[in-house]
Amino acid sequence: MSKYSKLAETLISSEIVKLGGIIKDKIKAGDSIYNYTIGDFDSAQFPIPDALKKAIIDAYNEGYTTYPSAEGEADLREAVANFLSKREGLSYSSSEILISNGGRPLIYAIFRSIVDKGDKVIYPVPSWNNNHYTHFNEGEHVVVSATKENNFMPTAEQIRPHVKGATLIALCSPLNPTGTVFSKEELTAICDLVIEENKARKEDEKKLFIMYDQIYWTLTYGSVEHYNPVSLRPGMKQYTVFVDGISKAFAATGVRVGWSMGPESLISKMKAINSHVGSWAPMAEQKAVARFLQQEDELDNYFNFFKKEVEFRLGRLHDGFKQLQSEGYQVDAIAPQAAIYLTVQVDLVGKTTAEGKLLNTQSDVTEYLLNEAKLAMVPFGIFGADRESSWYRLSVGCCKKEDIPEVMSKLRTALQKLN
Repeated sequence: MSKYSKLAETLISSEIVKLGGIIKDKIKAGDSIYNYTIGDFDSAQFPIPDALKKAIIDAYNEGYTTYPSAEGEADLREAVANFLSKREGLSYSSSEILISNGGRPLIYAIFRSIVDKGDKVIYPVPSWNNNHYTHFNEGEHVVVSATKENNFMPTAEQIRPHVKGATLIALCSPLNPTGTVFSKEELTAICDLVIEENKARKEDEKKLFIMYDQIYWTLTYGSVEHYNPVSLRPGMKQYTVFVDGISKAFAATGVRVGWSMGPESLISKMKAINSHVGSWAPMAEQKAVARFLQQEDELDNYFNFFKKEVEFRLGRLHDGFKQLQSEGYQVDAIAPQAAIYLTVQVDLVGKTTAEGKLLNTQSDVTEYLLNEAKLAMVPFGIFGADRESSWYRLSVGCCKKEDIPEVMSKLRTALQKLN
């Protein structure tokens, strides 16, 4: 008999954290590891904006150390509304915005507010944590396997067969783990599918919502554009709830300020749930972000610096993998579009190491890359894809520019040793 709840006994803890623990142990033991696993930042490489840091310190010095409002401080919600209006063309009032301590509590509240036990939740793989949040609610997992041909983004035609009876489609763009984005045409087709389905439902029937995680939307490169459901189809405003915040836009994962925008009635339910969880962003950080978001020049200066630095790393690593591919090695990479991630392939199952060990599974390949090339990446299997997928997420948040040539050199040497 189980000693604890069914949820506690069946929930899988974060596999990325588990992998991170293995890497930390190796580093403690003296290994020099290129840790490209975590969706976080080395603050020495990517510091938060100076203006934001100053605003946080000022807020604490001014005594902003009490409980904030459950929905988020009014000045921050107004600043977020203005930021979204100016930068993305989205129009939301303060009552349609909820503040939280990062994106995770917002995702939790979205699932809890929409999904009942047995409800169908449609989500693509690879994707971040949708399987776990569906499990939290005992929802029915409807998994759509995205492919390389579509840059690992789901398509409307993949989703269409599953919408009957579904209550939530969980989407993310730019996508974690791939660093790729929806095209305008594909996202529009998904929106039209949702609108069509909701029109067909009875008035007293639950509607089909899209949770649109756009936490990386400010980080696009070259000619790549970010699209969202509401701008493409204004009618989607009543069926879309966003996940957004400062964590990735300003390399501020530890500052813990996120926000959702959505229908006021849904935001109200989410607020009630989060009020019991106590997942408020700290008062001082809220005041600081409210001030910082109004400093247009500071925002522009930071984005110019930050995006160039990230894009450089993604580009050099992509070029390195494509060079290895041109030399005949069984690797590949998808051209980076957004976020801090590069999608790479290392297809070595069936190869034999210099010591005569057969790489029999993708786990063996991951272990070989870690031990021989000192390169740590997250396999797509951890993001819900097939466990034997040869694709990986490579994060540049802790990547030093000067390390890239050595990383590629060690990877080449590791590949050369295989038979």
